[in-house]
Amino acid sequence: MNQFIKLLLPAILFISIASCDSPDERRQITEEDAPAAAAPSPITILTTTNLIADAVRQVAGDVAEVSSLMGPGVDPHLYRATDRDRRRIMESDVVYYNGLHLEGRMSDILAKTGARKPVIAVAEKIDRTQIIYHDRVADPHVWFDVTLWKEVVSTISQDLQERFPIHAQRFINNEENYLGVLDTLDHWARTEIGSIPRQQRVMVTAHDAFNYFGRAYNIEVEGMQGLSTLSDLSLGEVTEIVRMLVEREIKAVFVESSVPQSTVEAVVVGARARGHDVQIGGELFSDALGEEGTPEGTYVGMVEHNVRTITEALK
Repeated sequence: MNQFIKLLLPAILFISIASCDSPDERRQITEEDAPAAAAPSPITILTTTNLIADAVRQVAGDVAEVSSLMGPGVDPHLYRATDRDRRRIMESDVVYYNGLHLEGRMSDILAKTGARKPVIAVAEKIDRTQIIYHDRVADPHVWFDVTLWKEVVSTISQDLQERFPIHAQRFINNEENYLGVLDTLDHWARTEIGSIPRQQRVMVTAHDAFNYFGRAYNIEVEGMQGLSTLSDLSLGEVTEIVRMLVEREIKAVFVESSVPQSTVEAVVVGARARGHDVQIGGELFSDALGEEGTPEGTYVGMVEHNVRTITEALK
């Protein structure tokens, strides 16, 4: 046998064997059969906030390693990326962030990284007619309306399906299951907030993060600071909030996990000086989830905590 035939023989045998298989004998390629090169193993996904990390984990399940730059109690309005953060961003397969200027001090690095790898602003995929604007500035706190957060979850799922099609069916199944959980959560939140007497349904918080919550669950919201925690409250604004609390006989105000309590405490002292005993109704999770491993360390647990705290304080 000459050298040319020797080289061709393995290929000829492979083609012959393959052609003998009947259609029934040919199996569909499954997730387990796929070559490792079809998707990185495991997929590494980085998010800015732990809110988004929780949503990605719900969809991706165990096929991805998901981590966030910001942990519990971190204010995303003020967060600056460190050198370590920059390395983590470059080492990940995909980066998801909120957008709508939530991560205002990371805008440059996210924009520059987006030219080199997938960097997706999940909240900016929401229909713009659903976004709340203040003086033409978009409110980034979309997670306080569970129905809008469902859109974010679907955006993440769709993006993962397109980038890693070998796992697409798993992403679809996880998304469907989680959206069902969020439907139940949304219905429960409406019922609970609706149980507060209408005249007492006024929620005063440290900063203006709860506008989507107010719109979705029919409760009036007053934020002491603006959309971002970058701005400080003036003496005149504190006086105006105290006046409102006294005149409307509001029972409670709320502190936030990622905003210093000093402003809220100043308002409480001011109201009491005018003879109105307003209470601090509890701590709400606003721009970050709680500690990992606690109920408030998940999106569902965070919403449940906030709704229970608001309801118990205002009823």
